[in-house]
Amino acid sequence: MDSLRKAKPAILVVGDLMIDHYLWGKCERISPEAPVQVVEVTREEYLMGGAGNVVNNLLALGASVGVSSVIGEDESGDFIRQRLRDKGVNAEGLITESGRKTTKKSRVIALHQQIVRVDKENREDISEASQRKILEKITADIDRYDAVLLSDYAKGVLTEKLTQDIIALARRKEKPVLVDPKGADYSKYRGATLITPNRKEAAQATGILLDSDERLHEAGMQLKNGLDLDFAIITLSEDGMAIFAQDMTKIPTVAREVYDVTGAGDTVLASLGFALCSGKNIIEAAHFANSAAAVAVSKVGSATVTLDEIAAYEQRLRRKSSSAKIKSTEEIGALLQNSAKKVVFTNGCFDILHAGHVKYLEEAKSYGDILVLGLNSDASVKRLKGESRPVNCWEDRAAVLAALESVDFVVGFDEDTPYELIKTVQPDILVKGGDYEGKEVVGSNIAKETRLVQFVEGKSTTKIIERAKGSC
Repeated sequence: MDSLRKAKPAILVVGDLMIDHYLWGKCERISPEAPVQVVEVTREEYLMGGAGNVVNNLLALGASVGVSSVIGEDESGDFIRQRLRDKGVNAEGLITESGRKTTKKSRVIALHQQIVRVDKENREDISEASQRKILEKITADIDRYDAVLLSDYAKGVLTEKLTQDIIALARRKEKPVLVDPKGADYSKYRGATLITPNRKEAAQATGILLDSDERLHEAGMQLKNGLDLDFAIITLSEDGMAIFAQDMTKIPTVAREVYDVTGAGDTVLASLGFALCSGKNIIEAAHFANSAAAVAVSKVGSATVTLDEIAAYEQRLRRKSSSAKIKSTEEIGALLQNSAKKVVFTNGCFDILHAGHVKYLEEAKSYGDILVLGLNSDASVKRLKGESRPVNCWEDRAAVLAALESVDFVVGFDEDTPYELIKTVQPDILVKGGDYEGKEVVGSNIAKETRLVQFVEGKSTTKIIERAKGSC
């Protein structure tokens, strides 16, 4: 998170700008004129929506933002232009088209629930003259930006020709192009860096019902390869998201209470663009966007999120349940697939946790980003230590270890050695105790590096058991 706080990428947003108009109120009676609720309005709010919400999210994260779009000659268009100026956004690429109506969505909300929405808009393509002006402006300015985000709400700005022209221009300039797509035909996004449809949109675009991981994989790879993308990302609501590069990587999420999904796609697009432009790889950026979206849906309306809110959310997740750290071999393999972080692996019985164990694990974690601890099963401990061991069952040992801040994942294994587990984890660094000096370390042929950590003198499970028996 520190590297993101220091970043200030410049990002261009192109797409459908609109106004999100909110009427907040309370509902205590039914109308005598018709069987409908009467909402007594207590507050009214006007916000930039559509591509404007992508802008809002980027600004909240700390980016420098430019906008290119088309608005109408009307009060709503004037509001958008002034709001962009007030926020310090470069709005020189904002084109006014005569006779066009600026999109305005009015939502009536009572008791945190949306009652009705009323839209005023045009959805036909913008004129060829407006398309030329947008492309000319982007061509003149693109060198000042680190990335281009296309926010398509199917309101006519991102025509097929303009979209392809922007993608081609950005690619020539080696600028990433991220797209939040709309519609059933994604051909106009061909050649972009990545697209971010949700589950329903991806199913519509591919014709594949996403009711299993196999079909999800098929749909994601079809989008990625068929559209000549670098990546495809399918957002899965409470199930997190799936990233498609050489293969599929799923990122789970822990759902908070969901009040409103309005604008969640905008948050994902903005946070992905921000993270990628700040030096994060695709998996790290997806994790960041996943957290940002979880914060956004816990708010009502087209919400923005800040780095502080994302950091607080991720900290709550880490503290929420240590049991989430306990994984099967299959789960840890999927989680670490395509990980760009440095993975450290160690293993042991850890029968009675003591200060020596804690120091050992803290040092092991200091060697990398993720510490995976292989924990001997009860049967394995018994074979290694004798019939009187373990003192604590596997479930208890795993729970205590998972509660340690230094341990990221605990994975059980039943064999005498963790060789098969190490093959699955494929660690960068393998850590063992100092008593292995001069001995062969199981799995050292798999890990890139093996390190030995000296134990704390006088600290061991055997000594604790002896003291408990009163033999020392």
